[in-house]
Amino acid sequence: MAILDFVKPDKILVTEFSNKKGIFHLKPLEPGYGITLGNSLRRVLLSSLKGFAVTSIKIEGVKYEFSTIKGVAEDVTEIVLNFKKIRLKQIIPGTQKEVVNVVISEKEKIITGKILNKFILGFQILNHDLVICNKEEFLDLKISFTIEEGRGYVPAEEHKKENIGTIPIDSIFTPIVNVKYSVESCRVKQKTDFEDLSLEIKTDGSILPKKALMEASKILIQYLSIFSSEKIDKKEKVKIKRNKKKYNEEFSKMRTLLKSKLSEMDLSVRTKNCLKLASINTIEELVNCNRNSMLKMRNFGKKSLDELEGKMKEKGLYFGMKTSDYKL
Repeated sequence: MAILDFVKPDKILVTEFSNKKGIFHLKPLEPGYGITLGNSLRRVLLSSLKGFAVTSIKIEGVKYEFSTIKGVAEDVTEIVLNFKKIRLKQIIPGTQKEVVNVVISEKEKIITGKILNKFILGFQILNHDLVICNKEEFLDLKISFTIEEGRGYVPAEEHKKENIGTIPIDSIFTPIVNVKYSVESCRVKQKTDFEDLSLEIKTDGSILPKKALMEASKILIQYLSIFSSEKIDKKEKVKIKRNKKKYNEEFSKMRTLLKSKLSEMDLSVRTKNCLKLASINTIEELVNCNRNSMLKMRNFGKKSLDELEGKMKEKGLYFGMKTSDYKL
């Protein structure tokens, strides 16, 4: 059966474009498709694109994050937060990880992203004016940090701590700074209920907004293509039927057990007599009892209760069972 014709845009209109910002218009869209596409693309853009970030640092002479360094204005916690702000761009294709060893000479007083860039091979720090720390003159400072590839946001706890002195960092891998979308009405011939989707994408400069939009679209297509093919596994239907059959068998078995007499439980004569005196004759009546109230029965002690609970456990029974579910 042919799919009914939808009004679809034949191209995307770009109204603003730079290395870090792009505004894209998609029109005309059928009613409701603006929000559907805008929200889906926004979520994928913010959470699913690959990027690079610093995942750990190590400073010579520092064992823990909550430390200070003699001759450095910032404490280690502040330095860690500054490394977290670093935005990176891959400059050698295929580079997914790099351990950078930095030796700051005595004459350098202000350590910035520009200085760190001198020691990096496969990547480039984009915010080169970012101040990492301020130090006194005539102080050598040795820092090593690891750059890795990832998606979205990964907390420090999820980074593997290699050894003492290595400080894991919360990593913001996503190259997307912000995504906004809006939907307005537009006209197609005489109809005015069609939609114009405006999508504003801001990146950190490591990826062009246009490429980011393309990557997000590909991810959505990969997921949605599963539903548009014959890949829906028919075996799952068989599995569901088997599970349902198993459930029905267990349901029927429990229902029969609850309707049974207490003689089915192979109890001691003393316990049987105590239950009989309390007018408890079926397993259903037994499981409806309160455990604490059992000890109040005449001649029924802790030993009898332990015996009874042991037998009940063997059959998957317990005090306070909801027997109404079994339609008794």
